[in-house]
This record gives sequence, C-alpha cells and structure tokens, in this order.
Amino acid sequence: MTPQQLFIILRARWLVVFIAFMLVVVTTATVTLMSGKQYTATASVVLDIKPDPVTGTMAGMAATGYMATQVDIIKSDRVAKRVVSNLRMDTNLSVQSQWREATNGRGQLVDWLAALLKGNLDVKPSRESNVINIEYVGADPDFAAAVANAFAQAYIDVNLELRVDPARQYTGFFDEQTKAARARLESAQKALSDFQQANGITSTDERVDYETAKLNETSSQLTAIQAATTDSRSKRSRTDGDTVAEVMQSPLINGLKSDIARLEAKLIEGSVNLGKNHPQTMRAESELAELKAQLASETQQITNSINTTYEVNRQRESQLQAALSAQKSRVLLLNQQRDEIRVLRGDIESAQRVFDSVSLRASQSSLESQTSQTNIAVLNPAIAPAFPSGPRVKLNIAIAMFLGGLLGVMLALSLEFANRRVRSADDLHELRDVILLGSIGPARGMMKPAAGAAA
Repeated sequence: MTPQQLFIILRARWLVVFIAFMLVVVTTATVTLMSGKQYTATASVVLDIKPDPVTGTMAGMAATGYMATQVDIIKSDRVAKRVVSNLRMDTNLSVQSQWREATNGRGQLVDWLAALLKGNLDVKPSRESNVINIEYVGADPDFAAAVANAFAQAYIDVNLELRVDPARQYTGFFDEQTKAARARLESAQKALSDFQQANGITSTDERVDYETAKLNETSSQLTAIQAATTDSRSKRSRTDGDTVAEVMQSPLINGLKSDIARLEAKLIEGSVNLGKNHPQTMRAESELAELKAQLASETQQITNSINTTYEVNRQRESQLQAALSAQKSRVLLLNQQRDEIRVLRGDIESAQRVFDSVSLRASQSSLESQTSQTNIAVLNPAIAPAFPSGPRVKLNIAIAMFLGGLLGVMLALSLEFANRRVRSADDLHELRDVILLGSIGPARGMMKPAAGAAA
C-alpha cells in the first residue's frame, strides 16, 4: 500500500477515525479528571559502607549485589508488616471493616495491609551512590509522608534485627563452647598438677640437668677407678716384687739395698781378711741378715698395700657401677617424666588456644548482639508534598490522542480491507486480469458555463 492509497482510504473513512479518536480522548480525559489526586512522598536513606566497629570486617557491604539486596529488604513483607505495626493500622476500626468487606474475613489483616502498602511503594537506589529513595504514593499527602518515613524506619529496624538476631544465637552457642573449652583446660591443668605431685616434681628441666651432671660425674669416677683397678691388677700379677714401681721408687728400700750392698762388700772383704768365724765377720753376717729381712718386710708391705689398693678399687668399682646403673635408671625415669609433662603441657597449650579463640568469638558475638547501631541513616525524611504527583492530565491526554489516532487508523484500515473498494488507479494494478485503458479525472471544475449563457 502506497502512502497515496492510505491517504485516500483515511479521507474516505475520516468519520470512523474521528469517532475512534474522540472516544479514546474523551474517555481518557473523563477518567483522568474523575480520578482522585495522588501524592508522592519520598524518604531517602544512606548506607555507610565501612568496616564494622565490632568485628572490623566489611560484612559483605562491598559485594556487587549489596544494594539490590537492600532494595529487596525494603520491599519485603517483614518491613511492610513492621510499618503496619508501627502505624497501628491494624487497630483502626474502619480499616478492619474494609478488610472484612474485601476478604470476607479470610487471611490476616496485617498481611492484607502489608500487600496494599507494597502496591503503592517504589524503591529506587541512586546510581553510583549509597542512597536509596523510598517513594510512597497515596491520596493523602500527610499519610503518604508518614508511610514513607515508616518504611525508612522499619527498614533500619529490620536491618538491625538481621544483624542482632544471628549474633544472639551465636552468643548462646559460643557460651556453651566456652564452658566446654574452660572445662577441658582445667582438666588438662589438673592432670599436670596431679602428675607433678605424684612424682614430686617441681622443676623438671633443672632436676634432669642436675641428675645428668651427676650421671656424667659418676661415669667419670668409674672410668678413673677402672683404670686404677687395671693398674693394680697388673702390678699384683707380677711375681717379682722388686720390679714394681712403688718398690723401685721407695727411698727406704733403695736405702736398704744400698746398705745391704755395702755390707755385703764389707762381709766379703772381712771373710777374706779375717775368716768366716771371726766375730766381726759373724756380726756383719748378722747385720746383713737383718737388713735383708727388713728389705723383704718393706717389700712385702708395699706388695700388700698394692693388694689392698686393688681390693679397695674393685669394691669402689662395684659401688660406682651400681651407682651408675641407678643413676641411669633415675635419668631415664626423669626423661620419661619430662616427656609426659611435655605432653600434658601440650594439652594445656592446645586447650588454652581453643579457650582463647572461643572466648574471643563469644565476646564479639556478645557485643554484636547488644549493638543498637546500624550503618543506615535517614538522609532526607519524607514531608507532605504540597502538589499532587498525579493524575497527569496533559500527559494522559497526549497519550490518549496518540493512541486514539492510532486506533482510528487501524479501525479504518480494518473496515477497508473487510470491504475492499477501488478508490484510485493504483488499486486496479492489484487486480488480476484487468487492463487499465485510461483514467478520468474528477468532473468538478472541468465543466464551465458559456459566455452567452452568462450574459
């Protein structure tokens, strides 16, 4: 269809277009003028996104969907019911009567009122900011402002409850965990104390160091005694006592040996000069015998002292071996006790860490459950609007004119296609088996009166 054909059709059916146009415009204007005035009140709240003063965390405030979540909270039934409760709308007798007429008493009055309030509510978060605008549309400007402010306050209260209620639940849980952790810590401390008292332990490390030093000292003494015993045994095993170092180094024995040698030389000389039976020779022999007897006695005494020393060393060695064995057992026992004490102390440290961690979390939960502050504040409270926001007469009539004209055109085209007519030469081209021979223009203006007739 060409624009010329469309124009011809609309000109032919202008009455249909006009009637449809006027019906839509008049109806819209009538409904708009008869509808009551609407007032829009706006309350603005701002969200302060900063670390929580109790926990020091952002608590999800910087998440991408945080603002959308807050908008959903404002639009939630919980907030709407809180508004109904704060405004005491459910106690109004006229409201109760309206609810009975609308629902025949079915359901809950609070739910019905909350649904009505949500129907006139609009929540708009600001772009690139933390401000949320709460708009409410009502027939009464004062009521609209009151509801908008009530939604803002209810949102703040519900947001605080959403933080405090879980914290209160966590507080009870962590209190029980703190008691259990304290009981485990006290049990571990008591186990260590009982073990120390049962074994008489005051300072394990110092006692182990002392007993270890004593063990080393006993081992050193045993080594020295074993060396002395070995030396005494080797001296004792020699058959010739004159080769013993103590005998060879004794001044008395060396003196006796010198006297014996001198007296033997004198005796040989006396035997040659005086004879064996001479009194001097016999006296010399007697003195020599006494010196040899004294030498043998001194040598025997030294040998006996070596034997005595050997026996004493053997006895001392046995005592030191017994003492060393006992000291080893004592040190091993102390090491075992120290290991057990380390295990018990490790249990105490582990229980202490758990107790400290749970106590800290319990304290944080307790503070969170007692907080009365939130990160939301009313930026601009709603005030009663002085001018209505609706209905918009000019806008509605302009839209009605557009829609009425469009409806008239569509209706005219529908009637035309339902009963198609030839209104121009272009319409003949659309018909099949029809040849256009020519066209006659409109007769108006073609026939002119003659000059004589006019006269």
